[in-house]
Amino acid sequence: MNRTIYYTFIGLVLVLLQVLVLNNILFFGHINPYLYIAFVFIFPIKEDRFYFLWTAFLLGFVVDIFSDSGGIHTFSTVCIAYTRLFFLKLYFRKTSVDYPFFNLQKEPFGKIFNFTVTLTIIHHLLLFSLANFSFQNFSDILLNTLYSSIFTLSLFFIGNYIFIKKP
Repeated sequence: MNRTIYYTFIGLVLVLLQVLVLNNILFFGHINPYLYIAFVFIFPIKEDRFYFLWTAFLLGFVVDIFSDSGGIHTFSTVCIAYTRLFFLKLYFRKTSVDYPFFNLQKEPFGKIFNFTVTLTIIHHLLLFSLANFSFQNFSDILLNTLYSSIFTLSLFFIGNYIFIKKP
């Protein structure tokens, strides 16, 4: 299967899962998983980042449309998509020569864990900061970020273990 079609299909599945199922889950009234950001983690690395940033924009935009959230998912998703390359270089020590051969599933678990935790926390912190847009609720922002990040990462790693074959 063509890689573009494959990742488009994965993106559509993650968006549908997010808007139809996961947006309706609220633990303790405010903890919600945002599994659609897994698309940013698994998308292949390329020199030309325009297509990736465009698909991250569309991903966040579709979630915003269905969530009626005014662009906060779009902004948060594009931010982590833009900073992903920096964290790939930081955690995996990859250069532009390694990009065509990079596969997240072939990397050690510790590096994958650090990478996904960092991007998830950045995403959720931006998301909840923009949703509350006040320093009066700073403790709520941090708690929502922490709990939703734990829930999102748990679903990501469980899904990764179940659905992805290790090489």
